[in-house]
Amino acid sequence: MTIEINELTTVLCAFLVYLLGELLVNKVKFLYRFGIPAPVVGGLLLAIVIFLLSSFELVTVNFKTDYQSLFMLAFFTTIGLGASFSLVKLGGKLLVIYWLICGCLSIFQNIIGVSVTYLFGIDPLIGVVMGAASMEGGHGAVTAYGTTIEEMGVNGALSIGLASATLGLIAGGLIGGPVVKWLINKYDLKPSENQIDSIHKDRHIEEIHSKTFIQTSAIIVFCMAVGSLLGEQFTNWTGFSLPGYVGAMFLAVIIRNILEPVKPEWINLKVNNLIGDITLAVFLSMALMSIKLIEISGNLGPILVTIILQVTFIVLFGVFVLFKLLGKSYDSAIMVAGFLGHGLGATPNAMANMDSVTKQYGPSRKAFLIVPVVGAFLIDVIAVPVIITTINLFS
Repeated sequence: MTIEINELTTVLCAFLVYLLGELLVNKVKFLYRFGIPAPVVGGLLLAIVIFLLSSFELVTVNFKTDYQSLFMLAFFTTIGLGASFSLVKLGGKLLVIYWLICGCLSIFQNIIGVSVTYLFGIDPLIGVVMGAASMEGGHGAVTAYGTTIEEMGVNGALSIGLASATLGLIAGGLIGGPVVKWLINKYDLKPSENQIDSIHKDRHIEEIHSKTFIQTSAIIVFCMAVGSLLGEQFTNWTGFSLPGYVGAMFLAVIIRNILEPVKPEWINLKVNNLIGDITLAVFLSMALMSIKLIEISGNLGPILVTIILQVTFIVLFGVFVLFKLLGKSYDSAIMVAGFLGHGLGATPNAMANMDSVTKQYGPSRKAFLIVPVVGAFLIDVIAVPVIITTINLFS
């Protein structure tokens, strides 16, 4: 028997999957400790159930995920609207160094991912979803790029990318604390007295009401519509594939930084962040629950080899390059903890790594300013062109 789930019911299932995942994350200590996202937990659980039902020839479930691209487009647009370049000035030289190193990491992660595909004789585009898209990008980014690559005819790209992102997330949570504690003990590092007094708070975050919600939503939808159209036109004019969500994100970055000095009140960051959280939760849940686990089992070898290489590289890169370039200070060590967290998973992972270390050794306000600013959105300004260029090189 085959069950076809229509578009709206698929969206409903995505919400239910998210709520189930949230419940499990709060109840299961392991999931909470490593910050496994609720959509990943709930979505994978449903995907496993559907896989088993299909394997025993009981029932086949097919989801219609047509609306997934809409939620994905909205999420990337909110990321763009959150990218204020005034924060670069606030973070100073250390932020710029950290930002550029994260950009270099995305290049090396793609090289590692693509190299493994040649070793196993599989499509090099699979290497992109095992590279920066899943490692530095996390589940949100790899869902977008994996979908794009599957549309180019590479079956299994999304499933393999999501599996890689999940393993990377766990690895990032496991290695961050031990590596940085080793650095602190080796160099006898202690918190500096000259810390940034407070983390930047945007003065235009205000209370949410209907007018600000509609106003900010209108800007988001404008960027989605015009940005995706510009992305399509750019692809037609140049032959260089630029997905619509990338065009929307970069248009949102431009609009945010044009409006910030003249009409900052037009963008309510609470509304923007709320819409971003909701759309991310829905499109990730939709992607995970419809994942084809059979495609992962056939590529388990390349995934595991890539993860081992990615983890080894980022540890060496963080300890011998990033730590030294940032000045070999206590703040530098804490930023390495964040680097290992979001370089293999997500910004919350980075924050958890830094929090666990600073609770034991002392505060680092510089790290808690710089890492989330870069990890949450500035990195996309470099990583997105790197990933898109790699896709075009091997398409």
